[in-house]
Amino acid sequence: MGEATLQTILGPVLVTGGSGFVGANLVRELLDRGVTVRSFDRVPSPVPAHPRLEVLDGDITDLDDVAAAVAGVDTVFHTAAIIDLMGGASVTEEYRQRSFAVNVTGTENLVHAAQKAGVKRFVYTASNSVVMGGRRISGGDESLPYTERFNDLYTETKVVAEKFVLGANGVGGMLTCSIRPSGIWGPGDQTMFRKVFESVLAGHVKVLVGSKNVKLDNSYVHNLVHGFILAAQHLVPDGTAPGQAYFINDGEPVNMFEFARPVVEACGQPWPTLRVPGRLVWLVMTVWQWLHFRFGLPKPMLEPLGVERLYLDNYFSIDKACRDLGYRPLFSTEQAMAQCLPYYVELFEQMQGQAAAPLVATAPNG
Repeated sequence: MGEATLQTILGPVLVTGGSGFVGANLVRELLDRGVTVRSFDRVPSPVPAHPRLEVLDGDITDLDDVAAAVAGVDTVFHTAAIIDLMGGASVTEEYRQRSFAVNVTGTENLVHAAQKAGVKRFVYTASNSVVMGGRRISGGDESLPYTERFNDLYTETKVVAEKFVLGANGVGGMLTCSIRPSGIWGPGDQTMFRKVFESVLAGHVKVLVGSKNVKLDNSYVHNLVHGFILAAQHLVPDGTAPGQAYFINDGEPVNMFEFARPVVEACGQPWPTLRVPGRLVWLVMTVWQWLHFRFGLPKPMLEPLGVERLYLDNYFSIDKACRDLGYRPLFSTEQAMAQCLPYYVELFEQMQGQAAAPLVATAPNG
């Protein structure tokens, strides 16, 4: 499956969520490798105009928009989703309806339309959280059962949608598989380190949560895109990928605070040394989240799911992806960090400037 034949293997490609962090990076890589791409999203694409790129504005909950998106396509990469990390019994019906409409019904719309249009392969974006459930996982593999304990809406919708996608494998001649990333980071990231920076700028990063021996894994965006493309290449009759789910990450479990430390210090910010028990912080944030929804208090500093990632081992083996897909991370964590540190420093400076702007604007004239 040589690089020169990628267009021949994949044919015309649709990337849903093509304006997002993962989607835009996937679009760029496919274009660089000679593939014809249609990017489908509700917002304009950040990818520069290209003769092999078609940008289609639309809503995944609209059946006509979805039908137009899949027309004439051989391969679908489905990355579009709403990421709602609030959840539990305290979540509002509005949050639930919004998340399920996009993440579940939107996925069902896309699968049905793709089958009808004769799409050959469908790669879904799930999450490692579909098997987590608030338990300690060290080197877990794809044999782990789906969690039945949903700490957030995102995980709940991803479990339902992944089951549907994998259950549709082979229906209408379309082969399906699912990719389960860990925390996604790299140039263009507006989630992982933005949350870290928000906490730093708010003065909330005073302590380290949990043991320094607790580890998780992350997915550098270019490693993840590499995994996506390999999965699509192996979605062929009698191939290894049809009907399968794969953990795709950097293969280097690391303590989250040690992972974030060089970024925060590069931004000129001090790093705390005091550690507090993770379970205690989780309990406080869980109660705080309930009060937020019940009585309108401000959002908690950390979602309970985020706290679990700090005090419970939460990392997964990439052995199945290596065996079935030939996956190997293209970049080590050290190499990736060197590449994207300037981006993160610039992002922090932008956020710092935005945080200071209201103070300047409201200062009295002197």
